[in-house]
Amino acid sequence: MTMEERKERGLLWTDTPEAMEAQKIARGLAFEFNHLHPSETEKKMVLIREMFGSVGENVWIEPPMTLTFGKTVTIGEGTYINSNLTLVDDYKINIGNHVLIAPNVTICATAHPLHYKMRMHGEMYSKEVVIRDYVWIGSNAVILPGVTIGEHSVIGAGRIVPNEIPHKTLAMGVPCRVIREIDERDLVWER
Repeated sequence: MTMEERKERGLLWTDTPEAMEAQKIARGLAFEFNHLHPSETEKKMVLIREMFGSVGENVWIEPPMTLTFGKTVTIGEGTYINSNLTLVDDYKINIGNHVLIAPNVTICATAHPLHYKMRMHGEMYSKEVVIRDYVWIGSNAVILPGVTIGEHSVIGAGRIVPNEIPHKTLAMGVPCRVIREIDERDLVWER
């Protein structure tokens, strides 16, 4: 079984020379993106489309950002990603339409086993992360492997998200948990 097959099945895997080469290319593109002058918006959009697996219309990403592969990430239309996004994207990360991601967010599709004997050679496991449409993720949030965040949900700032978050909910706390459903009362802006 190849490492890609192991990854797909949720088994432990390690990097291969081919994967390391792909990472160099992706990180090179990210380096170039991160060092563009703010006025170079056309070049920025070309690099965004080159870095990721697929990107919808009207996507904006503020540099800097860090990624592993890039091609494992899909981003839907109208999504805005603020600065210092970190993508641990050894496996699939799907970001929906009209998602707002605040500064300093980390999204991890990959982690290491708990016991040191299980990571002696860099062993990892991966699980797909899905962020559905119209989600807002607050600053400094960390989304862990295997998490799905339901559409229209809000993740509070500074939260660690280890579990699925249902649609239309406000999730806060550490670890992150559902506080309440988002409903019509949230259409009124309290100043």
